[in-house]
Amino acid sequence: MTKPTLRGTNFSTLGERIEGKVRDIYVQDHRVILIATDRHSSFDRIIAHIPGKGEVLNRLSAFWFEKTRDIIPNHVIAVPDPNVTVGKRCNPLPIEAVMRGYLSGVTGTSLWTRYEKGERDFGSFRLPAGMRKNERLREPVFTPSTKDKEHDRNVTPGEIIVSGMLSKDLLDAVETASRRLFLRGQEVAQARGLILVDTKYEFGIDESGALTLIDEVHTPDSSRYWQAATYGQRIAANQEPEYFDKEFLRLWFIAHCDPYKDAALPDAPAEMVEELSRRYAEIFHQLSGERVGVADENIERRIRKNLASYEV
Repeated sequence: MTKPTLRGTNFSTLGERIEGKVRDIYVQDHRVILIATDRHSSFDRIIAHIPGKGEVLNRLSAFWFEKTRDIIPNHVIAVPDPNVTVGKRCNPLPIEAVMRGYLSGVTGTSLWTRYEKGERDFGSFRLPAGMRKNERLREPVFTPSTKDKEHDRNVTPGEIIVSGMLSKDLLDAVETASRRLFLRGQEVAQARGLILVDTKYEFGIDESGALTLIDEVHTPDSSRYWQAATYGQRIAANQEPEYFDKEFLRLWFIAHCDPYKDAALPDAPAEMVEELSRRYAEIFHQLSGERVGVADENIERRIRKNLASYEV
């Protein structure tokens, strides 16, 4: 039996609708309603719908917002449905606050890729020669990036200030909050047998002028996790750490089409979709101790019912 998925919503009574890659966002005067769908985005397009993914992202963010509320205010007003967060409307900052605890990554903007090419000075910190891939850094580093529509771009704190994107005081507050959030995330993850490798945070300014944590926090889509129990032995054996992996689905598309250019893509194999759904549910349980709900109903109808009091 095919598990139900939430591909998208279209609630005309909730306000202006903005469709993100994964979330449908409804904008009201003083609040936003974020509905996490099961859309799976890669290659700048939707490649699959993963049952339960939206619930995992939303509930895991709620878990982490609660765990970090003593560090910085967040936008959460209510979580009226497993797939929905109602948040304060904030003015988003023009940067992503990226924190990294390990010398890792494969993309062009990753720390390891830049280090492997010979880069040692990263603007606000330097790394010594002779480090190995996936090695723990002496302390977590703050590597902000822009939020360009095409591709995020690394930018140093100095460049952010000189360009006028943020004032020095505001950037310092963002960096301080990011470090504290990341250390809390690593602490909680470690207690649950996981290593929080790196992550990105989004901040905004609320109507009273307060710096506020928004969007999502420490989810598998915004963060990288490794299994702590096997990290040491795998690094010693020159192997990659044991990690939460959704890359296998991306690689399948690369092998079977040109996902950047083809107008239509083949359907993702059902067994791969099911496996990725299982992996999202597994990491959610390991982190939160909770289980993904049994989706035995029309998800969109359930959400509509739970959001009745938020109609405008």
